[in-house]
Amino acid sequence: MPTESESVPIPSQDAASLIKRLAGPSVTKAGLAKDQTEINRVIAEASKGSKFYENEKRKDKDLTERIAGILKQRDELRKNADIPKIEKTVDHILLDLEANRDLSQIIVHVDMDAFYANVEMLDNPSLAGKPFGVGSLHGVLTTASYEARKFGVRSGMPGFIAKKLCPDLIFVDMHFKRYSEMSDQIMTIFKQYDPNMYPAGCDEGYMNITKYCEEHSLSADDCVQQMRERVHRETKLTMLAKICSDKNKPNGQFHLPFDRDAILSFMHDLSIRKIPGIGRVNERLLESIGIKTCGDIYTHRATVYLMDKYFGLQFLLRTHLGIASNNVTPVQREERKSIGAERTFSPLGDKEQILKKLEEVATELESDMEKSGWAGRTLTLKYKLDTYQVFTRAKSFDRWISKKEDLFSSGKELLMHEWPVKLRLIGLRMTKLKDLKASEDRGIKRFFTSAGPPSPNKRHKPEPAEVDEAVDGEQDEYETMPGFDEHEFEEAGLEIEIPQDPGARAESPSKPSRPPLSASSSSGSKPVSSSSKVPARKPPSKARQKPTSAVQEQGVRDCTCPICGKEMETDNAGLNAHIDFCLSRGAILEAQVESLKPQSQKDKKGKKR
Repeated sequence: MPTESESVPIPSQDAASLIKRLAGPSVTKAGLAKDQTEINRVIAEASKGSKFYENEKRKDKDLTERIAGILKQRDELRKNADIPKIEKTVDHILLDLEANRDLSQIIVHVDMDAFYANVEMLDNPSLAGKPFGVGSLHGVLTTASYEARKFGVRSGMPGFIAKKLCPDLIFVDMHFKRYSEMSDQIMTIFKQYDPNMYPAGCDEGYMNITKYCEEHSLSADDCVQQMRERVHRETKLTMLAKICSDKNKPNGQFHLPFDRDAILSFMHDLSIRKIPGIGRVNERLLESIGIKTCGDIYTHRATVYLMDKYFGLQFLLRTHLGIASNNVTPVQREERKSIGAERTFSPLGDKEQILKKLEEVATELESDMEKSGWAGRTLTLKYKLDTYQVFTRAKSFDRWISKKEDLFSSGKELLMHEWPVKLRLIGLRMTKLKDLKASEDRGIKRFFTSAGPPSPNKRHKPEPAEVDEAVDGEQDEYETMPGFDEHEFEEAGLEIEIPQDPGARAESPSKPSRPPLSASSSSGSKPVSSSSKVPARKPPSKARQKPTSAVQEQGVRDCTCPICGKEMETDNAGLNAHIDFCLSRGAILEAQVESLKPQSQKDKKGKKR
């Protein structure tokens, strides 16, 4: 009988993994053909020889090697562990989670249907019934009409590949101001059903409609139907509610009974990729250990337990059960970690043209910071090469900055350290924020006053400036599985918040996680999300130079951790703290594995001593 490691071979570089990767992050979008074999073949053929293809090939190879290492570690852990004992331990955790299942609240996750595309059709009715994508031939599509999706065109796809799939594809420019206007109208309607709704993007949000249903004597179905009809009547746009509504997309609604058995049955055969927060990278990681559906999580619960740092035990167990948080609250101002702007464009190598783009970004960021009342002390430059590789460089200040002159000059300084480069994206993001709208006379009390505990499942609503690179429903942008980062292999346009381990000095922009969905409500709800650390990448040639800083620090140098091999810019104290962090993590894991070994192995070890 084959072992677990033998039954799940690692895909080779020349096998299906690369072809599947080239298909992009949005293969679960509604309107796409169920069998995408031929579409994926065309995508792979059209991509060959391009910089996009080479970049995807490199990332696929990196991921294959990373997974091989993880599987080797898994086999070592399973070999020395008492699997029945672990499974029993996990079963107790499942019972505890089940005991706290709350089916009393009606949490609805609403999502506008092909938002950008439908807004464009409102302003240009001649697009109706035609295959079109919002984006450009030399850029990346943010969304596609349902007619285009029939050909395999989808969000996150390079325009030149989309054109190969659909020769008659029409490219439509993005109109962010118009999207923002329509978003405001939609959110105004949503807030009448739940004043404390949580916007999860410019076209989606979470609502607790329990109180509204009680006050208006409505069932969950009737309330959601009323909401959808009102949105369509006032905006002419259609909306739906996830995960269940994907069954009836477009303009769909699906009711899942408030019953434990019905929820477990629904989740059992649901593809793991359907869970928001699990993109193509984590999907491949999970498939490598045999988890393809939510039901498989239970079968492989011992492995997930042993490798919690890679898979996120609590997240996956809650996913298996269809349990999520019922806490829906609006974003608190003090929870904001960053503010930024960025631009995508056809590849540019001319310094003046690139600096002009950077100046546009700095102007927009200054405007956004002034309107929203923020200043910051750390500025991060983000740039994407024409080879699709993404890098960031940061600079810290000893004063608060928000003016265009500071933003542009500092961004230019960071960029010139990497010159010459050919870019297709450039952006600036400010972190270490100061709230200029906070009351100045609250004194020390401000440190003890809070609007309430922060929600564990928060995701900030993107600023209009962030929409440039946002792709409709691209799940690779969101994190839920701690310790294994989608971004390291995806390099998506918007970045995530990075928890710093001791000794790590690099700053990074932040973007909160997309809350994974629960089947425990009539449509969907908001479970816990978590962030994962993004390791620093090594840019080519001069890109390895460390960024300048307005605050010079004693003893700072480039160091390599002898435990995990991570490179960082820090001093001796920082390096020692990081080594302690690595050693303690390893000791904890070793102790955990030791406690789970069969008693016979422990006895043998004791006799040897």
